[in-house]
Amino acid sequence: MNSKHDKFFVNIRREVWVGIFLVLVTLAVYFQVGKFDFTNYDTAEYVYENDYVKNGLTAESIRWAFFSIHRSNWHPLTWLSHMLDVELYGLQAGRHHLTNVMFHIFNTLLLFWLLHRMTGNIWRSSFVAVLFAIHPLHVQSVAWIAERKDLLSTFFGLLAIWGYIRYVQFQTIGSFMPVLLFFILSLMAKPMMVTLPFVLLLLDYWPLERFRFGFKPEVSHHPQRFALKAALILEKIPLLVFSAASCIVTVYAQQTGGAVGSSVAYPFHVRMANALVSYGSYIGQMVWPNNLAVFYPYPEGLAGWRILIAAILLVGISCLAIRFVKSKPWLIVGWLWFLGTLVPVIGVVQVGSQAMADRYTYVPLIGLFIILAWGVPDLLKRFAYQKLWLAVIAGLVTVTLTIVSWGQVKTWQSSVTLFERALAVTKNNYVAHNNLGQYRLEEGRLSDAINHFTKAVEINPKFELAYLNLGVALSRQGKIDEAIRSYIRALKVKPDFVVAYNNLGNALYRQGKYQQAISNYLRAIQIDPHYAEAYNGMGAALIRLGEIEKAVEFFKKALQINPDNTNTQNNLKNTLAATKKKHKNGDIK
Repeated sequence: MNSKHDKFFVNIRREVWVGIFLVLVTLAVYFQVGKFDFTNYDTAEYVYENDYVKNGLTAESIRWAFFSIHRSNWHPLTWLSHMLDVELYGLQAGRHHLTNVMFHIFNTLLLFWLLHRMTGNIWRSSFVAVLFAIHPLHVQSVAWIAERKDLLSTFFGLLAIWGYIRYVQFQTIGSFMPVLLFFILSLMAKPMMVTLPFVLLLLDYWPLERFRFGFKPEVSHHPQRFALKAALILEKIPLLVFSAASCIVTVYAQQTGGAVGSSVAYPFHVRMANALVSYGSYIGQMVWPNNLAVFYPYPEGLAGWRILIAAILLVGISCLAIRFVKSKPWLIVGWLWFLGTLVPVIGVVQVGSQAMADRYTYVPLIGLFIILAWGVPDLLKRFAYQKLWLAVIAGLVTVTLTIVSWGQVKTWQSSVTLFERALAVTKNNYVAHNNLGQYRLEEGRLSDAINHFTKAVEINPKFELAYLNLGVALSRQGKIDEAIRSYIRALKVKPDFVVAYNNLGNALYRQGKYQQAISNYLRAIQIDPHYAEAYNGMGAALIRLGEIEKAVEFFKKALQINPDNTNTQNNLKNTLAATKKKHKNGDIK
């Protein structure tokens, strides 16, 4: 009895020390983000230019989080998380970054603890956790504030696995409820974990060992083996229902936001070829994380040899996993984990214009890490001094990845470092040109900004955002006619582009074409009734046409949407003052 008691406390002490090491090594890589600024890639829309988020946790912002689709996503928990950040420390970028790091640490510790509990092997579990904590491919998910959704989704997904371990132990409906609850919360942060029922079935095979493929001779007469497998699937039906619901909501949100690529732009055979190559590229980058970038442009064409090599690699590893399905169950589980959890983002349904993304590997790479953590010791088991070799390998890998990831994190310190790095390591990166141009625009370096925007639309003539930004830069240079042409090009690419209509209205207003300006403001309001800038523009144009009373109403509407807009406040104040003066002088009856 004392022996079991002592063993229990030895394990606890080991877990504590491993946990401390995991925290320290993660902080060694990521603590620098506390001094980083916001980047202009999605973060503006997620935090510092999002009026609902900037207002913190208010009744209106909470309602918006749950009942609105924004940035082609429905993820209310993610919005609430950003709002809470604002409540706690305003718009201090470093604090927002450190919240991401905190969740990454939570995920790392949870992953270690879950694997240790399921497998009983503390050192292999800790190695998986170390790789998860410091691999360069995970930098994007942690250092990018807008990817808070990735961290939150994984956090609740891992808690769902924790609940599942308890359910396997107690086998009651009550013990299944935490699994369902945490799974729903995970989906409300990001739908990446829709594959969780599949992951749980893999864990049933190994390491939970709730079933085995095939029959052993001595138990081949056992009548309940197939029934047991069916029961394992049936118990996951509630999870599958929510997975299906989440998929439906996600597809609707992505289509509503225009994020789903058309079958004309991305034909099925092109998407399948890119998916194959992406699988192979993720494996390659896991082994050799080189030339990582914030955005990888979709290739115009893929060389046949790349597709062939990727296909051979996937088929070869799959055959190997099947060959050792009984003797090395961790191989099939790790491999199918990697393949299966990548399915929602591998590009069969193309979302966005990226060919692949580092952030997509945050959960899937756990499968490959499991293969490494259990496979390398298996390969070295016949070698002398096996433990010494394993310690040396683990140490070298940890030090190397820490150094590489530290450097990769550094590229996220500003929009300039981020997108200059992307331009250095990728070709035809129109997104990098556009976002670097935006930064130069904010600095007032208009010529440099126009240069980048022009390159972006030369590379991708259907990139409406670059046309919009080019119009803004030209307008600031006083080239209004050229700016108008750029806005019109943006609208040809995206006919419901609200900001382009508003900016076109502004440009026409500057030319004194108030009636045409009003037409564009009205179109912007029709598309988005909550777009405050268009109401403000309408008010300004109506004043020029002498319709003072109408102008006041539009200014008031703009302030209802965005009460903190000083420009609109001044417009309303000056208009009301002028109206009062006219009334006093008897000009208005």
